[in-house]
Amino acid sequence: MKKIVLLLFASLIVYATFFTEKDRLDRETKRLCAIDGGIRVYETVKLPAERFDQYGQIQIPAEWLAKPEDEYFYKGSTSYLIKGNPELLQLRTLMYRKSDNKLLGESTVYMRRGGGIPGPWHMPAFICPQKTDVDMKEQIFIKE
Repeated sequence: MKKIVLLLFASLIVYATFFTEKDRLDRETKRLCAIDGGIRVYETVKLPAERFDQYGQIQIPAEWLAKPEDEYFYKGSTSYLIKGNPELLQLRTLMYRKSDNKLLGESTVYMRRGGGIPGPWHMPAFICPQKTDVDMKEQIFIKE
């Protein structure tokens, strides 16, 4: 009888670990990330050093915040692939040159959000890949 209880308990732990919705969405996040996640650079742009701040970053506005004098802008989008708790999202960022509307690069990230124990703390999340839009800007915009 003791062995049966131990076997049932072990089975419950395995089930809870591998078959929760959160874990299923983590696996789906990894699968989608392997297909098209990451950064793609189509053109690099050399800029003078004074265009970069003290941390080596360049500020690029969102399309809807771009001023007439801004040379570059980005468009971002969020697609909810699965809504709820947990949920699965695709985050895309596209970087453009304004003068010819040329796509300079794009970033695709998948994220599972939620699925943890409810409470006043931040929702747990899993993101793939770990590269960010900052990484994309560093690959597109380089110092002369």
